Amino acid sequence: MPLPPYLGGPDVLAWRLERTVYAETWDSGEGAYRCGGRWSSVGLRVVYCAMDPATAILEVAVHRGFDVLDTERHTLTWLKIADPSQIHVVNPSDVPNPNWLRPGYVSQGQRQFGRALLHRHGIVAFPSVVSTHSWNLAFIPSAAAGAYALVDQEPFALDGRLHPPV
Repeated sequence: MPLPPYLGGPDVLAWRLERTVYAETWDSGEGAYRCGGRWSSVGLRVVYCAMDPATAILEVAVHRGFDVLDTERHTLTWLKIADPSQIHVVNPSDVPNPNWLRPGYVSQGQRQFGRALLHRHGIVAFPSVVSTHSWNLAFIPSAAAGAYALVDQEPFALDGRLHPPV
């Protein structure tokens, strides 16, 4: 299934925001391997990205808080997927349980569903839960080897208005 037109183009870009201490190993999938993720269980190396930088920031902020983004060093990483046809797109209607696309706890069924798709396709675009009209990209680094490339990394600086004084 092709990407929605607003995500198309010659290259597909994806964005990650992570603590700077992990920036060099951005594509290791270590965090998901240790803790699991929305679409993967513990023990599977998956790299989670957003398909725009603002969603990448929100995805981290919803878990860690704007205070952490304001006070700890983070790095914004972006990569490209040169061949969009390698991305399997999961539309909201493809998800068996609509609650999986709402904020809340992740179920075992959701992780099994995502894990199966990741194993089958290697690179998968999922609707974002934190930003309804945004998309996330997840991939198994070993299965997607050669399909993605680092574009650049830069220090991230949070706009102070997102963490104002009390």
